[in-house]
This record gives sequence, C-alpha cells and structure tokens, in this order.
Amino acid sequence: MKSPRSFVSGSALLLGLVWSCVAISQDHFNPAGSPPSEHTRALQDALRDSLPFADERDFEESRRGFLAEPDSRQITGSAGNIVWDLGGYDFLLAGEDFDSIHPSLQRQALLNMNYGLYEVVPDFIYQVRGFDLANMTLVKGDSGWILFDVLLTGETAAAALALANETLGELPVRAVIYSHSHVDHFGGVLGVTSEEQVRSGAVEIFAPTGFMEEAVAENVYAGPAMSRRAVMQYGRTIPPSPFGRVDSAIGKGLAAGTTGLIAPTTVIEDDFEEHVIDGVRIVFQNTPGTEAPAEMNAWFPEHRVFWAAENISATIHNVYTLRGALVRDALQWARQINEALYRFGREAEVMITSHNWPRWGNERIQQVMRAQRDAYANLNNQVLHLANQGVTINEIHNHYQVPESLQRQWSVRQYHGSEFHNSRAVLNRYLGYWDGNPATLAPLSPEESAPLFVELMGGAGPILERARALHEDGQYRLAMEILNKLVYAEPDNREAKNLLAAVFEQLGYQYESASMRNVFLAAAQELRNGMPRIPAPRGTSPGMARAMSTSQWWDSVAIRVDSRLADGMNFTMNFLTPDNGERFVVEMSGGTLTNIKGFQAENADVTVSIDREDLNQVIMGNATLNELLQSGAGTVSGDAGVLAQLASVFVNFAPGFEILPGTAN
Repeated sequence: MKSPRSFVSGSALLLGLVWSCVAISQDHFNPAGSPPSEHTRALQDALRDSLPFADERDFEESRRGFLAEPDSRQITGSAGNIVWDLGGYDFLLAGEDFDSIHPSLQRQALLNMNYGLYEVVPDFIYQVRGFDLANMTLVKGDSGWILFDVLLTGETAAAALALANETLGELPVRAVIYSHSHVDHFGGVLGVTSEEQVRSGAVEIFAPTGFMEEAVAENVYAGPAMSRRAVMQYGRTIPPSPFGRVDSAIGKGLAAGTTGLIAPTTVIEDDFEEHVIDGVRIVFQNTPGTEAPAEMNAWFPEHRVFWAAENISATIHNVYTLRGALVRDALQWARQINEALYRFGREAEVMITSHNWPRWGNERIQQVMRAQRDAYANLNNQVLHLANQGVTINEIHNHYQVPESLQRQWSVRQYHGSEFHNSRAVLNRYLGYWDGNPATLAPLSPEESAPLFVELMGGAGPILERARALHEDGQYRLAMEILNKLVYAEPDNREAKNLLAAVFEQLGYQYESASMRNVFLAAAQELRNGMPRIPAPRGTSPGMARAMSTSQWWDSVAIRVDSRLADGMNFTMNFLTPDNGERFVVEMSGGTLTNIKGFQAENADVTVSIDREDLNQVIMGNATLNELLQSGAGTVSGDAGVLAQLASVFVNFAPGFEILPGTAN
C-alpha cells in the first residue's frame, strides 16, 4: 500500500511534502475485517432512513460531461510500479449497502469513483477526475492548455494530460496555475512541463502570494511526526474494502509516484489581480489563511465560471487535519467564501473546484456557496458561544452540534473534517489546549497515570469484564475509555489490545468522516498486528531541494540537534553560498542551533563556503556536508572540528515510531 513519505537522510529533513509516495507493507492485515455489530447495523439502518438520499443532484452533476476514460484503471511508473489503482474500490459499484460503512460516507465514496475526462464548459474547460486525490482542470487558451492544479505525482499528471490530448487533440501546455500550497496540487508539475520550458518562457507558472514559503515549510519542521500520523489519517496501511479504506472524502486517495516543484514565474500579490493568460482573461482572488496559508480562487468573467480552488468542495474540510498542521481559521474561511459569493457567485453559471465535481446553474452555485460559508462561520461562532459559557476543549466536541438545516445539505456533511476534531480545533485556536483545570495543566503522561487507574479499578480482570459488557452493549466510547487505560498500563496485555481493537473497529465503521474512520481502523490494525513496516526514507527530489531555502534547511538541521548532548557546546559559523550570494551566521549556544541570513560574524570559529547547487545534494540526502567538503566541493577555514562537533549531536529520526502502546515490532 502507498504511505506518507518521510525524508530523513544525511542532513535532509524535507518532510511531509510528498507524504504519499512510499509503499508500506500490509502483510498482517486481515482484509475480511470484523463484521459490524448489531448496534452498528442498527445505527446505519437509522441513518439510511433519516438522511436526504432522495436528493441525487450530486450524482447528476458528477456524471455530467463525461467524455472518455483510459482502458486501464491503473497508472504505472517507469519501473512498472503501480502508482494509482482505482480498481481496488470497485466493490463500491456493486450497488450493495455495507453496514461497515456510514451510509453517507458510502454515498460520497461512490461519487468519488468518477474516472476520466469530463467537459465542464464546451470547447473551453475540461477536467480529469479520479486520477489522484485532486482534479486536473484544463482550460483551452488561444494556443494551448492552461492547467489548474497538476495533481500529486508526475505519473498521474502525465496520464491525465495524455488522456485529454488523445481525446481532444494535442495542445501544448502554455501555463500552470498552482491554486495553493498543498502538494497534491503542484507535485505533478514535472509530468506536464519541464524546468527548461519554464526557464525559456514557453510555459508560465502562476501561484498565490506566499506559495513558495508555505509549499516548502508547512510540513518540514514536524515532518517525521506528521508523516507518521498521515499514515493513519489516510489509512495508507489499510487495503480498500468494505471493512477498510473506502474513500478520502475530497477524492479517492493518494497516488504513490514521484513529486516535483518548479517555482512560479508570476506570484499573485494583490487581493484581486487580473491577468490575460494565452488569451484568457482571469481574475485571481487571494484567500490566505483559509484551506491553506497560501491559496487563491479565480474568476473567468467572459464565461461566468468561478474556480473555488479547495476553499469549497463537496464536504466540510479540516479546520484541523489529523496528520497535524497549524489550525486553520474557520472565520476567515467563511469570510473569503462570502467575498467570492458577492463578487462572483451572484453571476456564476459554473463553479469548478480542485476536488470532487463541478456545479452548474446560479441558484445551485449560490446554494452550495452559502451552505459552505454558513458551516464554517457556524463552527467558529457556536464553538466560541459555548466556550464563553464554560464549555472546555475536552467537552466541546460533545456539545457542538451542526444546525439541522445544514445537516440536510450533502455539500456540508462531515466527510473530511468532522464536528469532533474541528470544534476542538476552533477552541484551541482561540484559547489553547488547556481547559482551565489545574489538574490538566501539567498532566502525567498516559503510561505514568494508567497503572494507578488500573490498580484502583481492581486490575485487568475487572476492567476486561466490564469492557466486554460495554462492547456487547454497544457502549463503544465507554469501553474505549477504560481499555485505553489498561493498554497503557499493560502494553503487552494481548486480550486488552484485541478488545480495544474491536472497539476501535466498530467506531470506525460508524464515523461519517473518512479521516476518523481511517484513524480508528488503522489503530485497530496496529493493536492487533503491530506497527506496519515503513521503508527507509529516501531523499527529496531535485525540484523540492531547490525550493527549500538555505535558512529553512538550517532550521530543519537544528531540529535534529539533541540539546542534552549539545548543552555546553558553543561555536559560531559563517556559512556562505557563493553561487547565489547568500551568507549566514550559524550559532550553537544554550544547546540550540540558530541561523540568520544576511550577516557574517567578525570572530567566527569556522567559515564554510559551498555553492547552493552543491548543497542541494545534501538536502536531497545524496551526501553529507562533510563528505562534500572533503571532496573539494567547498572550502573550510578556521576550526574544522566544529563540523565534527555538530555532527556528534545529531539524531537520525526513524521513519516510523510507536503511537499506541505495545505496537512496536
């Protein structure tokens, strides 16, 4: 199975940017899964009766304009490796209601089975859907294609462009638009163009303000942890099946190929900025601080087409993503949708998004935009409404309720984000993690507190007996509460881990959010079988290495320093990259490594000079800094022993680590 990809090699720490590109073994997974309990079946039956399944507009819209699909449902790489395989999800096409899947999530999973080329606006806008997590949108200019978002991998992007050219007639790529700074929207750029074409001016690349910084930085510093957690959020170790991975909410899943990045040639700086690209007039709307820190919408005034990037999709998105990231601003998100609604939405006849499917007709477009606006605004406002009455971060997810009028609209169901983790995120954004109780301000770690709880509950026997009764009665969250304590207290207690896994499995079956389903099912697998085998990481691509600033690289190096070993070590290094004229001061003091650009220290202990082009080999993990310097790629003056001191305090992060107790192999 494909997995989040970690890059930890040599001095490199460019992590998370391509977290889908390594295969993880699933040798131990039982594809049959455990059957849904009578309580889970009863819940799913009730949902089938209560949700608005008679509203089938999404199915009509998702099928509209279909033109062609490839002969194969697999996309392979140059070595014959499978990069993309939609066929694993064909069980969703059988027309069966699965009690092991929340009915609403099963509906979304079926809608995301779209696969092929679709016409959105005749002889103007097309989409390739179902080739990756995101869509590739192709706009026909005067002389070639303008591509909006180029998928996660070069292999899937090349296949998408090839399908369009084979079906519609071959056209050259004239421009690429990165809608925002998440890798599934730019990582496939080398599959549709090259650095040479961009340098020559044959292809332009447009991106929102702040794109380069955010595209590289978001996942760098907490990369190992983020990559490990993404394994769980995206269910990368769980095979597709009614008992396993069924969807990723905004698309089917993540491709497992190679990624790249070419820096934009034009950055959209203003709030609203108009450009004519290959004869097509486009008004860009910067929307920072929404679904991504750097993101932009687009408006095609001549055709009354609104491109909503990933600010609008066919689900409520993550305000807090379970893989880990900065909490997003739900209120700003709502405001930017409202701005787009009043500037463009009242005229729009077509709305395209980076994920899922388009919408047609002004009434329908305004309905979806208002619902999304209201959902994010309500999340922000009602969480604060409750917080200002004393509801804490440890309670808010059990108190916040989505208004019934919004729950009746498919476009704002909780497939990606959920009211559980999003409500806690909003409260955390404003008030932080502390709930106001001193007992939770500096709590014991679970492995420290759990033995006391187990002792007071009478030991493992009574806990297991009570947990089995709760499990049989369908009280899964209560069973989880006491079993979690037991597993932390006795991580080798196989009976406890198996019962907790069974509890997690039923909860996973019941959740509407694909993210939450995947997390619970992945945790069940790890409790039963131990952690999956995660391959050793490999270095970053050349494009990613060039995109990372030297200061960002030094920041990532600093995270590898073990302060316990470095405390008492003091040195100052002047660091120069002559080919681009940059200079830095790197200091070790207080057990901490820091850097600053644009300065040189008068009495540095050592001066290192190496071209940035050579340093890219270090960032890619192909060599260490010491190896390059010893080969003559750079120069060292002063105390060269400083470099050995620095290397002596580094920690190499493992590609995977235990999250649940007793799961390490």
